[in-house]
Amino acid sequence: MAQELSHRGEELKGLGWNGPDVARYVELWEYRQRWGAMNLEREDRLFLRKAENALPAILSGRAAAKKPIKDKTYYRWLRFHLEAMQQAEAEMGLAEGETGAWPVMLEAELRILDHYQPVLGLPDTLKAKALAPIRETLASQVAALGNVQAFHFEAPLNALKEKENNRWKHLRDGDGSDRTYPILSAEGRGGFRAEAHNAIHSLIRSTFPSLAETDKPELSHDEKHD
Repeated sequence: MAQELSHRGEELKGLGWNGPDVARYVELWEYRQRWGAMNLEREDRLFLRKAENALPAILSGRAAAKKPIKDKTYYRWLRFHLEAMQQAEAEMGLAEGETGAWPVMLEAELRILDHYQPVLGLPDTLKAKALAPIRETLASQVAALGNVQAFHFEAPLNALKEKENNRWKHLRDGDGSDRTYPILSAEGRGGFRAEAHNAIHSLIRSTFPSLAETDKPELSHDEKHD
């Protein structure tokens, strides 16, 4: 959205907003310009957001459309690793209904991101680093059941880096020697998906700065899966 150089109270009037609400919007807008949004009360920030969401996007000048979440670097990084694992599984000879625990975790995270639409700027992605140990714990629980395959977690990204300049980091920490790839049975998949959703959802929803004031309803793990 283009940078607003003045408030848009007149446009709100044109949209049918009453005088007191327009006046409140103008006052809050001017306060934010001078002192910043962090100095506003939560109720006032939510009101200001509601007003600005009601206004049409500014399309003049060098305005750019909001970048879809699927185009954000962190989202594409997750999708890249998910697709690499799905391709590898096609050659693992898994039984019907079996799937890797790692893809289930990444699918759960992507689904949560799709729902809440966080900004995924640096503040969010710094918080997302705390998901790494959660993934490792969940994967180790499945590995302990004994059904495992081997997967070179670093190979797909290493191959990509040979083709293009890429600053992405590997999905897992460490030296890359652990290639244990735990497999879920058809019967265990649903329960594990619920467990992964709950753990990942809790961290994203409670720690991502851009979701601090979201009004999106909570996403349940048992809602229809794509």
